[in-house]
Amino acid sequence: MGGSGSSKPSPQPDPPPQPSPLLETPWRDISWGGNKQALHYLKRFQPQNDEVEHIRVLLYGPVGAGKSSFINSINNVFQERMTHQALTSARTADQSFTKKYVAYKIQKEGRGNFYPFVFNDIMGLEDGDGRGVRADDLKLALKGHVKEGYKFNPSSSLSAGDPCYNSSPSVSDRVHVLVCIHDANASQMKSSVLQKMKEIREAASELGIPQLAILTHIDEACSETEKNLRNVYKSKHLKKKMGDFSSSLGIPMNCILPVKNYSKEIQLNQDVDTLILSALTPMIDFGDDYAAKL
Repeated sequence: MGGSGSSKPSPQPDPPPQPSPLLETPWRDISWGGNKQALHYLKRFQPQNDEVEHIRVLLYGPVGAGKSSFINSINNVFQERMTHQALTSARTADQSFTKKYVAYKIQKEGRGNFYPFVFNDIMGLEDGDGRGVRADDLKLALKGHVKEGYKFNPSSSLSAGDPCYNSSPSVSDRVHVLVCIHDANASQMKSSVLQKMKEIREAASELGIPQLAILTHIDEACSETEKNLRNVYKSKHLKKKMGDFSSSLGIPMNCILPVKNYSKEIQLNQDVDTLILSALTPMIDFGDDYAAKL
């Protein structure tokens, strides 16, 4: 009797190997584990200009980019424990959680003493007119005309004569470095938000104020970085994200620094601290160089 006539299926060829999402070598050098030296440098920092009480860092960016979380993360590094100085919202929203112009200081060891740098948190930039912080208010803040506690009004800008308008700002009231905070995991920025950011950048450029950008949520944007934060400068995806952001806003690549803010953690992490410190050091240095010329 003959066989059934069936034959074994021919073996399928192995699928071609997928390209690695990581570069073989990092495209930017960073000193992992050099936190003590960086922290020591920042803790001993004093402005070059004796008339400057503190270097003022103004943080701006779209809603939900992580401005307040970045301030908390910096405070965590200095206090060497988890803190919650700047109020944040865990809920993703299209409206800013921060409503007022607030300056955050970093407490030194012992009471009543602070490091000579402050971070101003502001209302987020939102899509459309009459929403979020107004570019005109930010321009006034750059020159030191906005007093702490001013409640942002999306419909109208601060004007001379208002109780929160500082008519004669000191060198310490002025902004010494402008820092854009952007979410690496965010979808493409709305054109109106991008336009507001460019307007603020141009105003800062006219004043000679140095500018940096911080790319947050790098762990959410790249699974390889989520597995190991030290892959940040090997990640092809994050390098492209930084390149795209540089092109859209006009900030040079060497002025864009990726970080992971503290969010889910209940203990400090050395690699998270390294990225925070590597962003903070040039921020303070750039601001100090500008303040020295005032």
